[in-house]
Amino acid sequence: MSFTMTSTVRKVRDHFEPEANLDPQEQRALRAHLEQIDYTAFAANREVLARVIGHADLNRFQRLAVAAAQTRARWVAAAIALTEKGETPAPQNVAQLAALRSAYEELTDAYEALRRMVERGYLPYRAKP
Repeated sequence: MSFTMTSTVRKVRDHFEPEANLDPQEQRALRAHLEQIDYTAFAANREVLARVIGHADLNRFQRLAVAAAQTRARWVAAAIALTEKGETPAPQNVAQLAALRSAYEELTDAYEALRRMVERGYLPYRAKP
């Protein structure tokens, strides 16, 4: 499987592309093997994620979303504060800014990962009664 990394977004090519020199029977056998491999990965994700995380629910999504929003606000506010004086920011201030951005990106990636876990059926979603 190949992928392209752009910033923090991964674009994955996950379409079956048979080798040109395989006959149709070999292509079907390869597809069957790949399905077994994919199912093994699915089952492993489902088992491990359910054991470690348990489940997803609206409260968990909300807490991650609020934390990401607060962290983004701190990051952008710090960037604005650094530029208020019209001077080039000191390297240590830029490093602090980078740390704030990294925290925001990590929280955003965690939110997206949790969403993908639910979307792919790895993690049960418990709706409020």
